Amino acid sequence: MRRAGLIVAETLRGLRSMVEPGVTTRQLDAYAEKKIRSAGAYPTFKGYRGFPASICASVNDEVVHGIPSDRKLRDGDIIKIDCGATLDGYVGDAAISIPVGGISSEIEKLLQVTRESLFKALEKMIPGNRLYDVSYAVQEHVEDRGYSIVREFCGHGVGQRMHEDPQVPNYGRPGTGPKLKEGWVLAVEPMVNAGSHEVKILPDGWTVKTKDGRASSHFEHTIAVTGNGPMVLTALDDGSMVL
Repeated sequence: MRRAGLIVAETLRGLRSMVEPGVTTRQLDAYAEKKIRSAGAYPTFKGYRGFPASICASVNDEVVHGIPSDRKLRDGDIIKIDCGATLDGYVGDAAISIPVGGISSEIEKLLQVTRESLFKALEKMIPGNRLYDVSYAVQEHVEDRGYSIVREFCGHGVGQRMHEDPQVPNYGRPGTGPKLKEGWVLAVEPMVNAGSHEVKILPDGWTVKTKDGRASSHFEHTIAVTGNGPMVLTALDDGSMVL
């Protein structure tokens, strides 16, 4: 899983460097597929339940599951890129939100709070803690700062399949839920809206947008619970996280 996660990390690092006004989300998708396959893996998302691309590319008020297209990114946009790679039967899964050109201070604050909430969750991922300790760490940080948690979609266990038990919501009551055990691997993924938590699915059957049209932010990493503390399996070689 660490090897699969490293492929995801390196792919996201490359994608982040590509993002600029005028680039299409289809170009980003083509880069990701080539990068993943050249590393001996395959893009987990492609064909998953019929999904047509190698990454999810969601712009501005699109929360998750955006389908790459010929849409050109514009200055001031934010793009959320979700990427998965499967290597020798094991999955790595991570997502980042990337500013396109210059963004407003309000949007930058939204991205920063979402990043911070992922780190708050990471701190709770030690054996013996409860699953919803992780969930509540995200919720408390986000809601205390005036933002909303997306409730219809959540994180998940990950291993030989992209979506495994347990589900990992970004809200919950601390001290409840199953105890975290050494060896568990979870994809923790805060999805945070600037306005209301309500979302809708577009007619394409995939793209999720905020109902109020306000911006949304999304970060995700694949994290293992170990006796020595949480291990980010989708980190780069130097241990840093692509954020």
